Amino acid sequence: MTELELRLEAFVKLGDLFREFCEFSNNNDQYQETDNVWFMEMDKTIDLAGHKNGWFIKENILFCFEKWGNLLTHKNLAHWVSGYDIKQNTPKTVALIMAGNIPLVGFHDFMVTMLTGNKALIKLSSNDNILLPFVIKYITHTAPSLKEQIKVTEGTLEDFDVVIATGSDNTARYFEHYFGNKPNIIRRNRNSLAVLTGAETNEDLQALGEDIFRYYGLGCRSVSKLFVPKDYNFNTFFESIYPYNPIINQIKYSNNYDYNKAVYLMSEFKLLDNGFLMLKEDQSYSSPIATVFYEYYDTLEALASKLRAEQEKIQCVVGKGIMDNEISFGQTQNPSLSDYADGVDTMEFLINA
Repeated sequence: MTELELRLEAFVKLGDLFREFCEFSNNNDQYQETDNVWFMEMDKTIDLAGHKNGWFIKENILFCFEKWGNLLTHKNLAHWVSGYDIKQNTPKTVALIMAGNIPLVGFHDFMVTMLTGNKALIKLSSNDNILLPFVIKYITHTAPSLKEQIKVTEGTLEDFDVVIATGSDNTARYFEHYFGNKPNIIRRNRNSLAVLTGAETNEDLQALGEDIFRYYGLGCRSVSKLFVPKDYNFNTFFESIYPYNPIINQIKYSNNYDYNKAVYLMSEFKLLDNGFLMLKEDQSYSSPIATVFYEYYDTLEALASKLRAEQEKIQCVVGKGIMDNEISFGQTQNPSLSDYADGVDTMEFLINA
C-alpha cells in the first residue's frame, strides 16, 4: 500500500465510522446500548462539545457527521484526488488556524493537508476544540504512521512552511501581518444569499429554511441575505418556513432573537417578524443571529452585475435558474469534496506551495 493509499484508507474508515454511528444514533430506541468503544467515545465527545459550546447541539453534530460520512467513501475520495498530481508535492508543515463557528469547520483543510502528504500543525478554535481531536485519535488509530504527521498546539506556531488561516476580517489583518511572508490562504468573512423571484414553490422556500437555520445561521454557507423583487410578498416565505419555529426554544438562539429585536425596536427600524425570525431591509450581507437581511432589486441583470462586483463578500448564491454557479434551495450545507472555501483550491495550493 502506498503512502497515499494508506491516508485515503484512513479517511474511508472515518467515513464508515460516521455513517455507522449516525445510523446507530438515529435509531429511535432511546434505551439502545452498545459495546462499540468508538461509539461510546463519540457519544461522550458530542456531549462534551455541546457543554463547551452551546451552539453545538447533538442534532447539528450528527448532521455534520452524516454529511462527511456520505462524502468519505473510497469512490468519492479516489475520484477527487485523481484530479491532482500529488506525487509532485514536496512534503511541508502546514499551519492550520481553524475557525469554530460550526462543528468540524476546519476538517476539510486538515484532510487536504493529510492527503497531499504534508504535516499538519493545528491551532484549534476554543469554540471547536473537542471534535477534531477525536477525529485525529481515530485516524491515527487506524493508521498509526500518521501520528508523527499531526500536531495540535495551544502555544505559538513555530517551524511551519505554509499557512491556512480562517477568521474574521479583523483577525485576517492580524494573520496577514504575522504570516504574510509565508505562502498562505487567509480567509475573511463571507456570507451566503438567496435570490428570490416570487415564482418559488412552498417546497423551495421550505428548503431555503434549511439554508437559513442549519447551525443557527452561524456558517459562511448559511443564507443571511435575501434579494427580492420590489413587489415581493413575504407572507408566502413566512408560511413556508414555519416548520422551523421550534428553533426559538433553543435558549442561545432565543436570547439573540430577543436582544436583536429590542435593539431594532429601540432604533425604530422597520421589521418583518414571525416570532422566531426577523427580516430587516439592509444592504449588508452579514446579519445577526435570528435575523435575515433583505434588499430589493430592479432587474436580475442589474443584480447579477452587483453580485459579480461584490463576489469577495459572497460564499454561496442560492437560486433556481437565476445565476451562474448557483446552489439549489436546501443544499448550501451539502458541499462536495471539491467545493473549496472562497473558491480557492487548497489541494492545488498545497501541492504547489
